Amino acid sequence: MNVKEAIVSRRSVKHYDPEHQMSAAEVTELMEHAILSPTAFNLQHWRFVHVVDKNKREQIQKASWGQSQVTEASMLLVLCADLNAWEKNPRRYWQNAPEAVQDFMLPAIEGYYTNHHQGMRDECFRSSSLAAMTIMLMAKEMGYDSCPMDGFDFDEVARIIELPHDHIITMMITIGKPLQSARPRAGQLPLEEVFFTDQFPKAN
Repeated sequence: MNVKEAIVSRRSVKHYDPEHQMSAAEVTELMEHAILSPTAFNLQHWRFVHVVDKNKREQIQKASWGQSQVTEASMLLVLCADLNAWEKNPRRYWQNAPEAVQDFMLPAIEGYYTNHHQGMRDECFRSSSLAAMTIMLMAKEMGYDSCPMDGFDFDEVARIIELPHDHIITMMITIGKPLQSARPRAGQLPLEEVFFTDQFPKAN
């Protein structure tokens, strides 16, 4: 499957075969591609919690207002991000870069994020979202369907996965073998309504 086909055919699927299990090799392949996603300043501040434990899955399903996909999917991923990744030995993010690049990037990281709490949070969501799209497209390439989720109690899921105090949850993704195909797209806006050149059009 090429990238174009994956983009066109990827749909949010919520009903999975609960008997299907992804192999450890498949999970590793999926996540090895996920961590190639771009991040601001190469901070790689996303963190991924693969929830396997049946009891935890059931707790998260309850915190997701009973959505069956949480327990029926082959894989449940909680996408999180480290708000303070920028100050945790940032040299390692640039350890393979030329020294001149390191000498520029490391002060730039410190200068941008110091006391810029909104920036930290915004970048966590941006980077995590880029990783989420990589995960869903890669899952499609591997023959799986997926669904991004924000319909859950974030605080409760944070408790269940023992989220560190300086991390946030950005979303969840379910992945598995579909029991039924997605419905036709509900209503796609025309390109000209969302894509402009140089500026927004003047209101009539």
